[in-house]
Amino acid sequence: MTQSQTERDQSEALGKAGDSAGFESTLAAEPESHPEPEHSNTRQRILDVALDLFTEQGYDGTSLREIAEKLGFTKAALYYHFASKEEILLALHMRLHELGKDALTRLGDEQVTLELWGELLDALVDQMLAQRQIFLMHHRNEAALEKLHNKAHEAEHDDIQRRLSLVLADPSLPLGDRVRMAASVGVLFSGLFLSGVALAGASNDEMGRLLREVLQDVLGGRRSRLG
Repeated sequence: MTQSQTERDQSEALGKAGDSAGFESTLAAEPESHPEPEHSNTRQRILDVALDLFTEQGYDGTSLREIAEKLGFTKAALYYHFASKEEILLALHMRLHELGKDALTRLGDEQVTLELWGELLDALVDQMLAQRQIFLMHHRNEAALEKLHNKAHEAEHDDIQRRLSLVLADPSLPLGDRVRMAASVGVLFSGLFLSGVALAGASNDEMGRLLREVLQDVLGGRRSRLG
């Protein structure tokens, strides 16, 4: 091999090494890509915006395009998370099903007493007040909600009713206690659901205090733990 050929080979080798180093340097200099928001977080943002719009201007008066624009999405991007406006409404309604799940679990694990029932309702007051806008949205969109039909939703609703009925039918509990327990559920839900619009001006703190006072009266005061 001639000296000039050797020099050319060395030059090419150095060039390749330089190219490789340059490529690695470029990679190191490139900023790391930021991952897309998690699917579940994006869904919750969509639901929060939809809740505001459904409450303010009604379900029928809100379009998917409006929801998407509020979020800075395209309508097509919205379809990635929800197939329809009805599906968004159903998902908002299902937030109510999350309320009381912990209570139902405890009812299945522990001996039910009027005192335990009072403790569970006390915790449920705060959970329901945190979702107070859902009750207001329900009140203002009753017609649209009545049209919703979903097997999973109906099965879960039936399961909640079945589990409550089992507790209230327990013959080991005094009949008077069971009547108070059933009535207290009506007090709590009607206080937030049926009168959602009429009492919308009351603060959460005020509503919580008043609901606990009424529940205490219904449950017999001394034997329950509320507040």
